Amino acid sequence: MNSLFDFIVEPYGDRYNNEIKVGDKSLIINTKIESYKSVNNIGKVIATPLAYKTSIKTGDLVMIHHNVFRRFYDIRGNEKNSRAYFKNNLYFVQLDQIYLYKNKNKWQSFGDRCFINPIKNNDNTNASLEQSLIGILKYGNSSLEALGIHEGDLVGYKPFGEFDFLVDNQRLYCMKSNDIVIKYERQGNEKEYNPSWA
Repeated sequence: MNSLFDFIVEPYGDRYNNEIKVGDKSLIINTKIESYKSVNNIGKVIATPLAYKTSIKTGDLVMIHHNVFRRFYDIRGNEKNSRAYFKNNLYFVQLDQIYLYKNKNKWQSFGDRCFINPIKNNDNTNASLEQSLIGILKYGNSSLEALGIHEGDLVGYKPFGEFDFLVDNQRLYCMKSNDIVIKYERQGNEKEYNPSWA
């Protein structure tokens, strides 16, 4: 069973991440299907598209768009699956809905996506805990490497292009390569910002 243009995936775990462990107890953090922040965005690849050759193989994990597994209420109040739903807990995923993939126990960016690790704010005059529009490149790609921007570099990025993802319990910003606008020289005092809720 293969699709011509789409990957076929199943959720890695449940469709929603509605609970967290606090000690030996489970805490429910979401009770609504509308909340995109609680939708699971990790899938396991069941089949790859026939029309493309990619480095993603059957059995790999992929970090995907939050609307793939999401449920919603239609205009009549009926609960519905997303348009990506295929059958029996399987979903179609397009190329541009995949941001990371994991094989050989290492996450790698896919396409023109990259991931930025936010850094702590060192400015005492600013109440924000996180430095605005500056971070450390965690997962780069070949187009950034061609520009001399490598994983571990301190970079600046455009506003409103970043999206939160939890990758191995670390909050990262996903964005496109052309959202990176500058490479800074590291001062050595930059610290990654990973809030406790992540």
